[in-house]
Amino acid sequence: MGATAALGAVVTGSLLAIDPGPAQPLAGSGTNLTPLDLAADTQALAAKPATTGAAAPEQVSDFEFDSASTTLLPVAGERVSASDKRDVEMLHKADKLAAEASAAHAAAVKLAARESLILKGGGSLNEWISTALTKMRLPQSYAPGIRKIIMKESMGNPKAINRWDSNALAGRPSQGLMQTIPSTFRAYVLPELSHLGITNPVANITAGVRYMIANYGVSTLRNGGRTNSAGNYIGY
Repeated sequence: MGATAALGAVVTGSLLAIDPGPAQPLAGSGTNLTPLDLAADTQALAAKPATTGAAAPEQVSDFEFDSASTTLLPVAGERVSASDKRDVEMLHKADKLAAEASAAHAAAVKLAARESLILKGGGSLNEWISTALTKMRLPQSYAPGIRKIIMKESMGNPKAINRWDSNALAGRPSQGLMQTIPSTFRAYVLPELSHLGITNPVANITAGVRYMIANYGVSTLRNGGRTNSAGNYIGY
């Protein structure tokens, strides 16, 4: 601070310019100068503001970015060409398509997760029937008839086992929703579901439905099974 005061420096802005001015001899002679001689004969140096040059003109785009909505907007007063408008429209269209694709993917993932749960025995009777029909590529209009058969055969219990009829006495009890015996299950289950086992709801339905279509026709399936002359249900 003392040296700056002695030199007479002046700070302007962020730059310091020093102008020494004309040289002046120091008072006294020789080398025996005292601090008072220096203080008396040192003149202040004039400071000139430094010029940094004119700022470069700011580049203005035809569009400005709206950070809140992430949308390109035309700058006020600027004319937007037809090609620029098309570009913006294409960007908006691409954003929309991307959002739709993302939503469709999320829905597909959710559906796959639900189907996986149903194939493991989760869900409801209606879901088991619907999934089985989808797997067999049969119309969902068959669902009421299949439900009626299931309620007559097992009361909707996928773990039901008949331990009293002729099949049970022969050591091959009827099992599952559609009450199929093991050999019928193996012969008619949808191949891609055979590993799930006879009491798996969806696999058992496919075996029973395919057996009924092969032996009694689709009409019997749609009608909810076979009946006698009195209209009573007959097991298949």
